[in-house]
Amino acid sequence: MSAYEPIIARLLSLHPKRIDLSLDRIQRLLDKLGHPERRLPPVIHVAGTNGKGSTIAFMRAVLEAAGRSVHVYTSPHLVRFNERFRLGAPGGGQLVTDETLAAVLEECERANGAEPITVFEIETAAAFLLFSRHPADVTLLEVGLGGRLDATNVIEKPLACAIAPVSMDHLEFLGDTIEKIAAEKAAILKRGVPAAVAPQSDAVLTVIENEAKRVRAPLRVCGEHWSVHGERGRLVYQDDDGLLDLALPKLIGRHQIDNAGTAIAALRAAGLALPLAAFEAGIARAEWPARMQRLTQGRLKALAPPESELWLDGGHNADGARAVAAALGDIEERVPRPLVLIVGMLATKDSAGFLSNFAGLARRVIAVPVPRQDKTIPAETLVDIARGVGIPAESRDTLEAALAAVVRLDLAPAPRILITGSLYLAGEVLALNGTPPV
Repeated sequence: MSAYEPIIARLLSLHPKRIDLSLDRIQRLLDKLGHPERRLPPVIHVAGTNGKGSTIAFMRAVLEAAGRSVHVYTSPHLVRFNERFRLGAPGGGQLVTDETLAAVLEECERANGAEPITVFEIETAAAFLLFSRHPADVTLLEVGLGGRLDATNVIEKPLACAIAPVSMDHLEFLGDTIEKIAAEKAAILKRGVPAAVAPQSDAVLTVIENEAKRVRAPLRVCGEHWSVHGERGRLVYQDDDGLLDLALPKLIGRHQIDNAGTAIAALRAAGLALPLAAFEAGIARAEWPARMQRLTQGRLKALAPPESELWLDGGHNADGARAVAAALGDIEERVPRPLVLIVGMLATKDSAGFLSNFAGLARRVIAVPVPRQDKTIPAETLVDIARGVGIPAESRDTLEAALAAVVRLDLAPAPRILITGSLYLAGEVLALNGTPPV
């Protein structure tokens, strides 16, 4: 057992793992800790529904290629809690050690005492303490949920902000319309702080622009102030600062070109003088686990049919599925294979909206429960939903049994298998496969 695991278990028992959006508790705790959030290296704050993590991965890769040291705070983790905290260091950062994480969590717990708090707020305070005590050039900070009342939104004057694509998700916390959700995300904008805005629907963009006008935040909007596209096997980015002709991302999918563009726009908005070589190397090098990640080795890969492809994506909402389906369609054009989906989802998600993106593309869905998640959709229910959108489906109890079912399909050529529907499921896959993030 890792040094921090008993502490996390204790925190969860004392402060149930509920989402209760508020800034009061985190502000009280940070006051007791001496306000470490005011001593961070310059912050780039990132909100959005899909693509936040990938955008941060691109920014980190570019900054590190330029020789900058970068702290990174993201959530959720896939396999180990440490993944949420990356400490910057010359030559590239590393995940916080078990012992260091345990010590800082205990320090935050002691400072909080018996006051009410959520576990996310404790861990956010821990990230601020860690980052304030270790020198770095930049801090990349991902919003946990929403923006307005997210614990990360105590940063008063970030260097820059970015808003990744906004879509319908977490309706029970953020609102039941796209405009309400966009308003929550746009609330990370601060007076005088420049912000890069990813491709958005007209409704979302209107909300963001109105909030930017209200707080006087200068925007760099995709399609107005910058553009990005793939052309002849290259990524072409252009804004008022000039044109960049770069290698395509290693990360798969057209949506990753947009995420890379958002990352470049945010770095330029931040005023960081970065050489062309850093953009070239960073965009091509960036990695982000469980985002159209191809698994080429490991225990689960060995259980898949010989010669098959095994892919993993943690997408869990309709827009995320749309991006993944488009990426799979592009791959299918180059190398045709029958597509089989192994899907597990939580009951809080729009599973019909998610799966409908794969109708006409997937040969079959094999539904599984998401392990250790009380809110998992029963596999048989997911089968009915898949059939309802026109995809043949069956259920299995485990990932291993699902892969055995794919073998028995005896497809020719060997299939392309995508495991998807939940970041929690993606974490289970990486743990079972023996390929956790590092």
